[in-house]
Amino acid sequence: MSDVHVVVLAAGKGTRMKSAMPKVLHRIAGVPLIEHVLDTAASLHPRTTTVVVGHEADAVKSALMRHEHLAFVVQEPQLGTGHALLCAEPVLSGHRGTLVLLSGDVPLLTSNTLQRLVNHHTASGAAATVVTARVDHPFGYGRIVRSGEQIAHIVEERDASETERQILEINSGIYAFQIGGLFDAVRGIGAENTQREYYLPDLVSIFRARNLPVETVRVDDAVEVQGINSRAELAAVGQIVKQRKNTELMAAGVTIEDPCTTYVHATVHVGPDTIIHPGVSLEGRTVVGAGCEIHSGARIVNSTIGDRATVLDHCVIVDSSLGHDTSVGPFAHLRGGASLETGARVGNFVEMKKTRLGAESKAMHLTYLGDAVVGARVNIGAGTITCNYDGTRKHTTTIKDGAFIGSDTQLIAPVTIGEDAYVGTGTTVRENVPARALAVSAGKQRNIDGWVDRKNKKRN
Repeated sequence: MSDVHVVVLAAGKGTRMKSAMPKVLHRIAGVPLIEHVLDTAASLHPRTTTVVVGHEADAVKSALMRHEHLAFVVQEPQLGTGHALLCAEPVLSGHRGTLVLLSGDVPLLTSNTLQRLVNHHTASGAAATVVTARVDHPFGYGRIVRSGEQIAHIVEERDASETERQILEINSGIYAFQIGGLFDAVRGIGAENTQREYYLPDLVSIFRARNLPVETVRVDDAVEVQGINSRAELAAVGQIVKQRKNTELMAAGVTIEDPCTTYVHATVHVGPDTIIHPGVSLEGRTVVGAGCEIHSGARIVNSTIGDRATVLDHCVIVDSSLGHDTSVGPFAHLRGGASLETGARVGNFVEMKKTRLGAESKAMHLTYLGDAVVGARVNIGAGTITCNYDGTRKHTTTIKDGAFIGSDTQLIAPVTIGEDAYVGTGTTVRENVPARALAVSAGKQRNIDGWVDRKNKKRN
């Protein structure tokens, strides 16, 4: 098979989105639209991939920096899709083979359809192959006008006659071209239309006039080629992607109690026999192990959850990790590199930031652990605070294996609590506590008998 080269059109502003952000950077399932397109295009193993940028070009380039193999060309001004393709000529000059042209706002296209396109195009020897779809409501799309079985030309909605607007077969904006002679043909496109733009679909008429073969490939499901031009369309396509992901997970052995309210990004992995309750969001590069239970209202972002872990209701876990057999929540907040080792537990209204909680340790109530290293089998009582910030810098609190921290304790970092040490309730710890020692700072309790009666007598 000849070399495949991919060009992705991503220069448009997307006026109907009413957004300062480039349209192709709006997200579905946590991923920018154009990333969905690039991931699908990668299945062709293209020799080159070129992105045509224009509106907010620097923002699009910056968002795609991880793709080191991408080439970028700038379309300025934006004079239509034909002009956009012509902007890619310098990158493709000297190459031969098949050029696959994609739109950066069509995220549902599958790799199977792309492979069908390339296979049919190369087998037929066509100069161009157009991906089409049949839809019940074709308003807004270019129509495929045929002469018998053969495609004759493509007419845009604005320029279509009343008869042509009744055609239900539409142009998807996805093409395969022979590179040889392509750009000479593109230079032949005129701008005799209502928008005064150079329409790429006019290539069909140009090739036909030159007696060059033009083919079509029709998708079975028109949703594959649905473009996104508004927030409403973004939401509708997002629902499709969400349902596909949930269906994929359930087929792989994950229980999702209410798929309608469960949001799992395309980049998330979940192990079998995990149960996901209603209202859960799993986002980014999150990995959830096998046999876990994620309860309602939990939001987990870019985090790793070990096997058999339990995340109770309304927890927020960001950039953190839970080991096997751990438990978090309800109403806990883990962030900034927090980690729980095997069997550790975090309870109600506990916040952890950049803290490691050792194996079998627990902090069950109303506690803040920031910039702390906590050993194994440590008990941290309710209301404990690691006072990690001195107004200028953050400092580390170290609590070693087997220590017991009483309720309402303040640990003024930097400070170390030794192995098996005890810290009494209500203690403010400003100095290191030796191993197996007891630290207390509160004075001795004193009871004043009859105080209430004397107070009440003064009131009278």
